[in-house]
Amino acid sequence: MERGERPWGTYTVLDENTGYKIKRIEVIPGQRLSLQKHHHRSEHWIVVSGTAKVTCNDDVRTINVNESTFIPIGATHRLENPGVIPLVIIEVQSGEYLGEDDIIRFQDDYHRVESEAGQPG
Repeated sequence: MERGERPWGTYTVLDENTGYKIKRIEVIPGQRLSLQKHHHRSEHWIVVSGTAKVTCNDDVRTINVNESTFIPIGATHRLENPGVIPLVIIEVQSGEYLGEDDIIRFQDDYHRVESEAGQPG
């Protein structure tokens, strides 16, 4: 299983095949992923632990345990953990290309650049 550590937490690829990839993403309390978009994939996020603050284009809302949200291809989005316990989501990516280099960052708390390939979130 592919696993990665990031400044905001960790991710683990649980399964992948042609057209989809499933990840477990854990976000440390008070941390957030970059404000970003993808050209080739959409994402479904299901909260399994904690509380998520989700930005999708101009919509910002809170997603609780057993709730989910959909991020369409090309939508500017961000995942945040506003809580005091780790946020755990299951992310289902779908699309014709699921490479980690399909990311455009608009804002990043950790000063990572847009051209950085292979760096999810």
